Amino acid sequence: MPGFDLQLLLHGQYHEWLVAGLLVSLKLAGVTIACALPLAVAIALLRLSPWRPLQWLGAAYVEGIRNVPLIAHLLFWYFGAPELLPATLKERLYAGSYEFVAAAIALTLYAAAFMAENIRSGIRAIPAVQFEAARALGLGFLPAMRRVVLPQALRVTVPPLLSQVIILWNDTSVATVIGVGEMMYQAARVESAAFHSVEAFAFVTVSYLAGSLALTAAAAWIHRRWPVRTL
Repeated sequence: MPGFDLQLLLHGQYHEWLVAGLLVSLKLAGVTIACALPLAVAIALLRLSPWRPLQWLGAAYVEGIRNVPLIAHLLFWYFGAPELLPATLKERLYAGSYEFVAAAIALTLYAAAFMAENIRSGIRAIPAVQFEAARALGLGFLPAMRRVVLPQALRVTVPPLLSQVIILWNDTSVATVIGVGEMMYQAARVESAAFHSVEAFAFVTVSYLAGSLALTAAAAWIHRRWPVRTL
């Protein structure tokens, strides 16, 4: 068994694999956050809509998504969903980087369900009189939400949304089950090729920890820069 080799983490022959995995993890997390947040806002507004069918639609999405394990979503979008497509299109999907796309779809839909509940709670934390005043001034439901309620609600929801973003950052590791070349995948690849388990998984551990701490620091800065103020 080889001993611990710090040079592997810094300049070793498998260094490029680990760095490439880190970049894929960052890209996957970035794409997912960028897509999940607006989807979460839309779902939260559905749940708060004055029209009951839209409320049911939003509730069905949230309950249907968050009560199924993330790994099941990943496997469905990678193995199940392409089976519903024509054979030629399915072949084109698998010929490209469909693993990344499937992981991004699954993570986006999964994270949005949890974020939507955080945003809905934030909207409810804003005094109802502000929404009523906006409606009295002639604004419709969506303009009142967009111009008056949501800007305040998003500030209120920074802490819980941060928690969801950190969870999402760590959940990118699950994408290894469908062959996405993120950090866990590359660490396992290094371990299989050179039996440098300690070095490879130390790199992964430090990377996830550093990402989580950076997100926490960013949220604290945002909270200090734009403190929550509601009337």
